[in-house]
Amino acid sequence: MPIYGSVSVFLCLVIFSGLSFLVYGITFFTSPKMRTEFKRFGLRQFGPFVACLEILGSLGLFVGIKMNLFLVLSSAGLALLMLMGVLVRVKSKDVFKDVIPALFFAGLNLYLFIVSYKQIP
Repeated sequence: MPIYGSVSVFLCLVIFSGLSFLVYGITFFTSPKMRTEFKRFGLRQFGPFVACLEILGSLGLFVGIKMNLFLVLSSAGLALLMLMGVLVRVKSKDVFKDVIPALFFAGLNLYLFIVSYKQIP
């Protein structure tokens, strides 16, 4: 039984992360600026794959509201994806303010993972 029967801060964080990744993933396919970023990092060929992972991860977070295993797996995957995003930005010598969003979402999804993992019987 999931711990989120009523609206809670945790549930709001899951929804916030899910919506953020859904929008970000879709934006890759609709915004030339997003594709330019992947080109700048030398990762142009991985852009569509990463965007699809973000969309799938967001859907997994939503399903995870009712089925905890999906929340565990999706939050872990998104945390790892964002950790890789942090590393790519650091390697590209981006300024810290450009690293903050990836760092924030890595931390947020790590938190979601830890809390949901503790709910596994």
